[in-house]
Amino acid sequence: FLQTPLGAFLFVPIYACWVTFLLPGIWASMLAGFLYGTWAGSILVFFGASIGAQITFFLARSFLRDLARTRLASYPKLFAIERAVSQEGWKLVLFTRLSPAFPFSLLNLSYGLSQVSLKDYSIGLIGILPGTIFFVALGDLASDIASFGDVITSKAKLLTWVLRSIGLLATVVVFWLVSRAARNALQD
Repeated sequence: FLQTPLGAFLFVPIYACWVTFLLPGIWASMLAGFLYGTWAGSILVFFGASIGAQITFFLARSFLRDLARTRLASYPKLFAIERAVSQEGWKLVLFTRLSPAFPFSLLNLSYGLSQVSLKDYSIGLIGILPGTIFFVALGDLASDIASFGDVITSKAKLLTWVLRSIGLLATVVVFWLVSRAARNALQD
């Protein structure tokens, strides 16, 4: 059923719910690759993940934010760090999305609790594309055991290496941005 046009259409809200419930999307992304191929699967996952991320962001911003703010206010240094990190806006969102070190679902919740604007948050979602394509492509390759083995053993195509390199570089940039923002907040 999921391989029909209606199934593909329903895959997007199913994926959005998956993300909203803070479940890891790797397996669902690989399933999309297996069912729809790399490019169609990546498009479906991107839309589903974006919708789910926005829902989680709004839930955190509306229902959980006051509770988190109350807790954070009792720790002035943490509050200052959070405020400074929030000022980095779309750059921080983008680089944390590119980095494999930060879990996607928890970031949605965290950014909803922060002062990051909806605009910056939404722009930063572009950063999920390399990881989305990578995991969907793994699912697409799952039907060909030899190719799947090459990806796992690092004998993969150039695209795989490029995506891994982008993720590693993004991780370094995020740690630099966060440490700089934290240092500035503590100086204030």
